[in-house]
Amino acid sequence: MAITGRCYCGDVEFQAEGPGFMKFECYCRECQYISGGGPVIGMAVLKDGFALTKGAVAGFTRDDLPYAVTREFCPRCGTHMFTRAPGLPQGIILKIGSLDNAEDFGGAEFAAFSCDAQDWHRLPSTIPVHDRWPR
Repeated sequence: MAITGRCYCGDVEFQAEGPGFMKFECYCRECQYISGGGPVIGMAVLKDGFALTKGAVAGFTRDDLPYAVTREFCPRCGTHMFTRAPGLPQGIILKIGSLDNAEDFGGAEFAAFSCDAQDWHRLPSTIPVHDRWPR
């Protein structure tokens, strides 16, 4: 199963071998910055089956956090597309908003970092919700 996607302006495109795994909603404060206030909705795919098929991304890694992730985005339109996490060296986390077919996601299996959720966030009631990242 091929999973494809692109940024908002179309300068960056990707393809990944599916299906995805570790499908989640993340409410951590860092993800709130990236999303504009809400959770990040993401899904991991294996790095070995992932490729950029058009363009190139820019990346940013905070230097003040231990085990900081690298967030990758389109340098033209700013669409956040991928995350590379030190704790997941075999995978790449895709941002669901960049998928060509959102049905490839199929829904989150858990929510993480409810400890950082704002009072106005609507935490899910149909999947496990974890105070931090589940192990």
